[in-house]
Amino acid sequence: MKKITILQTSDIHGSIFPINYVNNEQANIGLGKLATIIKQERQLNEQLILIDNGDLIQGTPLTYYYIQFLKDEKNPMISILNDLSYDAAVIGNHEFNYGLDILNQAVEESQFPWLSANILDTNTGKPYFGCPYIIKEIESVKIAILGVTTHYIPNWENEHNITGLDFKDCLQETKKWVTYISEKEHPDVLIVSYHGGFERDLETGEPTENLTGENQGYAICKEISEIDVLLTGHQHRSLTGNLNGVETVQPSNNGQMISKVTLTLNNQNEIINKSSELLVVDNVEADVEVLKKASRFEEETQHWLDQPIGKVEGDMLIKDPFLIRTSDNPLIEFINKVQMETAGVEISNTSLFSNSSPGFEPDVTMRDIISNYKYPNTLKVLRLSGQDIKDALEQSARYFVLNREGMLEVNPNYIQPKPQHYNYDMWEGIEYILDIRNPVGNRVTTLNYKGAPLNLQHEYDVVMNNYRAGGGGDYLMFKGKDIVKDIPIDMSEILANYILERKTIKATVNRNWKVIW
Repeated sequence: MKKITILQTSDIHGSIFPINYVNNEQANIGLGKLATIIKQERQLNEQLILIDNGDLIQGTPLTYYYIQFLKDEKNPMISILNDLSYDAAVIGNHEFNYGLDILNQAVEESQFPWLSANILDTNTGKPYFGCPYIIKEIESVKIAILGVTTHYIPNWENEHNITGLDFKDCLQETKKWVTYISEKEHPDVLIVSYHGGFERDLETGEPTENLTGENQGYAICKEISEIDVLLTGHQHRSLTGNLNGVETVQPSNNGQMISKVTLTLNNQNEIINKSSELLVVDNVEADVEVLKKASRFEEETQHWLDQPIGKVEGDMLIKDPFLIRTSDNPLIEFINKVQMETAGVEISNTSLFSNSSPGFEPDVTMRDIISNYKYPNTLKVLRLSGQDIKDALEQSARYFVLNREGMLEVNPNYIQPKPQHYNYDMWEGIEYILDIRNPVGNRVTTLNYKGAPLNLQHEYDVVMNNYRAGGGGDYLMFKGKDIVKDIPIDMSEILANYILERKTIKATVNRNWKVIW
């Protein structure tokens, strides 16, 4: 009997230290804790396979600070993975957030290959990152590991961050490469590491989202029989299971846990058993060597986060994120007004990205900015028809449902399988009412611009973040619209500069919108 152990991290999003940067409280997250588990597992099986499944280099104030001020130094995330002897990593969608120069630098610094068979160089037609797959041999067992990435990235990412890349359909490219590997390499074990998730319920097969192609894990398991293990991510779900004979795992996000797949083979190298589990980092001490590796980056980041920027006159704190989304409020109004002033337009939309967003303290620091605007979004101005705006509001209204008692609740589709609170937008520059008692698609009961009904045939310039401008969040009415202006500066930087210049900002509410039920 032979045993093959596969460890998978995914969607670490720049998390190294076991803390919450909003308040620096201890948290069960981070590469530091994961490293302890990895080293413990190596003691049990020195020849284990260790793979990161993408969304590694972006996501915390530390990684943001590194990109802004220390990018000429070696990337701390890569240095840690090198020290932990990772076998491979897969490109995730957030790897592109800081542009190809930063990503290429990270790949060059890596002592392991980055895999993505379906991201091609438009000039050569070959995989841009070189290796589509790798071969490992453990105890005379030949193991192939193929890496693929959700091809939906052009719908979210700034064009200049992905220039020269062609994102091929993940399902079709996986089929092609699995066939190639099977015929050329004849592996005993075939692993696919996929930065993507599942589009259907694993038990019933019912769709759990619009079938856009963003997630294709269910189809991959059902349609490609040669795969033994499918490592997944992107959705930040915690799951293990077996679908159509394929062992599947997904280890949440931010380093809360690590996936462990164990394969048992007989002496003829035939798989006779598969099992999987998620090893959580709770009650695990962070590895001192890993924390030391990033300590200087962390110290500088913490100092930067506590730098005073300005003051708030009034209240911009968030006490109830649910209520924030039911009527106009000072924080969202402020962000929208900054976007409008920066872009020179009269209509804007934005969202409250997370239920953990705390709002702005009376004395604003960079910590407040990063805690509330957590993504490295830039701004785009789209030219939209009045009908596009109405359709977008109807899309936002899907966020709410009424329960049996007639009380307002969040639509479960925005909570499971992945929280998507960031896909509910709030607007400034128009006046509107959403009536959730009405059927989906007919909930916009008032829609005015400058006191008169919005002309559905007229065109308006609207500023929004680049993710939404690409149609992200099923805002398909925005896809392909004329881009009037592109503002390639991180919104967090725009907000910080805005407050620095004015020293004091006022919390105002003009009550231009509300939700009724």
